[in-house]
Amino acid sequence: MKKQALSFALTVLFALPLTAADTLSHAGSVIADKAAADSTVRKKGFINRILDYFNDANKTDYSKKFDFSIIGGPHYSSDTQLGIGLVAAGLYRTDRNDTILPPSNMSLFGDVSTVGFYMLGVRGLHIFPHDRYRLDYTLYFYSFPCKYWGMGYANGDNDDNESDMKRWQAQAKASFLFRVARNTYVGPMLTFDFIQGKDIKRPELLEGMDRTTRNVGVGLTFAYDSRDVTTNPKRGIYVSLSQNFRPAFLGNRYAFSTTDLRSAFPPAAPPTNAYRRLWKGGILATDLRSQLNFGNPSWGMMALLGNSYSMRGYYEGRYRDKHKIEAQAELRQHIWKRNSLVAWVGAGTVFDKFSSMRASHVLPNFGIGYRWEFKKDVNVRLDYGFGKGGQSGFIFNINEAF
Repeated sequence: MKKQALSFALTVLFALPLTAADTLSHAGSVIADKAAADSTVRKKGFINRILDYFNDANKTDYSKKFDFSIIGGPHYSSDTQLGIGLVAAGLYRTDRNDTILPPSNMSLFGDVSTVGFYMLGVRGLHIFPHDRYRLDYTLYFYSFPCKYWGMGYANGDNDDNESDMKRWQAQAKASFLFRVARNTYVGPMLTFDFIQGKDIKRPELLEGMDRTTRNVGVGLTFAYDSRDVTTNPKRGIYVSLSQNFRPAFLGNRYAFSTTDLRSAFPPAAPPTNAYRRLWKGGILATDLRSQLNFGNPSWGMMALLGNSYSMRGYYEGRYRDKHKIEAQAELRQHIWKRNSLVAWVGAGTVFDKFSSMRASHVLPNFGIGYRWEFKKDVNVRLDYGFGKGGQSGFIFNINEAF
């Protein structure tokens, strides 16, 4: 989601404070000289701490139960304007003696900006010993003065429909997965969404729907995951299919069901690797996503095009409808030490029913990005994406988009 993207950032490290200077025991000029010398030592120590922190951040420390680091700083984008963001990323293994077990990960993120946007959240994947169970969770809330164009491709494509509103949203989502076969997981999921639209300049674009909606959902998730690392995969396949039901008897004013598909699919034979090594340091990754809503979703629960993981560069929610389909391919090239570059192309569309799909409604997407390995297999991701009609945007995030 867009607010998790945190936009373009100049990363600033938050280091631990230095210890107090040694007590000086001499007098006169000796005191002054020693104080100056100690000040120089302290300054060097401060700089060295920063350099050591960055140099050691991507080194796996198996002596730590939880390898945790913090990074943050100012950012700017066309929608959130100037702000300050903070991301804390952590890796850990539930069985530190099992080096084959993929590490669990957790990210805390927060942001505030000059336009009144604020956000706080946590997401992660907890992998139990022997990878018998997995807990995938997301929890966040944000308040954002945003733009709204209405529902459907035609409304989103009409510049005259651009209007202002203040959106407040909270979401809690969790899936508990059981391993039923090698790399294969199945389990229940629970979701809760609260969305409120305030100060809506053109309420007619809501088409009579309530400004405030609450949704409780229950469902089932199937996942096949053979990736070597979940945060920065270099080989393997990932397929996730979830079916979420939001019936009226759970108190939902707008009852509907959602089918979500995400697949990191192989670009070519053999069909066992969605992250194809092309040459030294070069990997081609491919991704397919869809969200299909059946029933009566509210304006805030429709499929939205554009976020920090797909259709990067589009304003999230400008194009919204019951259904969406997106695909992208990304070339990832390691350049030097902990530095890499990426370039991607993609396409996506929204529609209210399959019979209304049109080739002319397929939206293009492309962009470039920079990666810096903040921790082992955890990249700081800085992307700049482009879309139809000059739409573009910066994205700052942790971990690869797919």
